Amino acid sequence: MKHQDKIQTVEALERFIVQKGSQNQVAAGMPGVSAATLSQMRNHNWDLIADEMWRKVAKYVGVTSSGWNYAETRNSKELMLFFNDSQQFSLVMAVTGKAGAGKSETAKKYEAENKNAFLLSCNEYWDKRWFLRELLAKMGRDHAGLTLPEMMHKAVLLLKSLDTPIIILDEADKLPDSVLLFFITLYNELENHCGIVLMATHFLEKRIKRGVAMEKKGYREIYSRVGLRFIELETTSYADVEKICNANGIEDPAIIRAISKDCDGDVRRVRRLIFSNKRAA
Repeated sequence: MKHQDKIQTVEALERFIVQKGSQNQVAAGMPGVSAATLSQMRNHNWDLIADEMWRKVAKYVGVTSSGWNYAETRNSKELMLFFNDSQQFSLVMAVTGKAGAGKSETAKKYEAENKNAFLLSCNEYWDKRWFLRELLAKMGRDHAGLTLPEMMHKAVLLLKSLDTPIIILDEADKLPDSVLLFFITLYNELENHCGIVLMATHFLEKRIKRGVAMEKKGYREIYSRVGLRFIELETTSYADVEKICNANGIEDPAIIRAISKDCDGDVRRVRRLIFSNKRAA
């Protein structure tokens, strides 16, 4: 890893530690990274730290060596407001948008910049125990030796002890029914104590509404707890593409128009096209 990338990583790490409370808490949430290693990074004792370790920490604190710069789009601006409202007022929200709308990148930025914000990237293979394991790790707590009820009790007590925490569940539509319904229990335990935001594609809205129509167990409760509403993000506009291009060194109107036409409203596609144009240049 380049020297400048290491400096950016340490700067981001310092901000992350301030947000999360302590170096030990941050280390507890990084698999394979010790508090001693973080201390060495912060003290600029870098000689014995492998590049693989640097990349692991950089990824965790939101730093990449790709030269990519964040740009504020309509969706990212709205998401930041939704996250803030959810955190400050302990609200539960469900936000949907097409793949590539910029949801994940914005959530990572919010987590990195706000205290007591915990982002979980959901997966199909999760069960209730894995969900709680990820949540406790994000809060810098160990789950070893705990039963499922003990993990739940520990997570709830920790969240209730924090000042306006928020849990952001990215790609919530990937969760199996058993974990999605577990959301009801989590909500009941944390009501008025913790904000929760479910983020997903439109499939989640269709899945919940279909479950309600079929009177499937728990689905009416989930729909009620998100306020009977799914907040839909806008399609990525030309102005959004222009902002992203400008932030990443492309200002030629012809190139921006071509990228906007080719991206199909997908921010990931915009990124790929920007790098492609940079390589060509």
